[in-house]
Amino acid sequence: MATTRDQFIVNEKGRKTGVVLSLRRYQRLKEDLSDLAVVAERRAEKPVPAEEMRRRLKEDGLL
Repeated sequence: MATTRDQFIVNEKGRKTGVVLSLRRYQRLKEDLSDLAVVAERRAEKPVPAEEMRRRLKEDGLL
């Protein structure tokens, strides 16, 4: 697999104003951002003990 490097867009003064990423890298960054948003939203929630989670998953037919 060929590796691609990020490409920068520069203004007339040579300052970086944008970046071109591979679609794969962009999608991974979006997924990471989404995961971080979920973590931030749930930060105040109490943790659920593993046994309780197993019980819930079994009740829901997921285990």
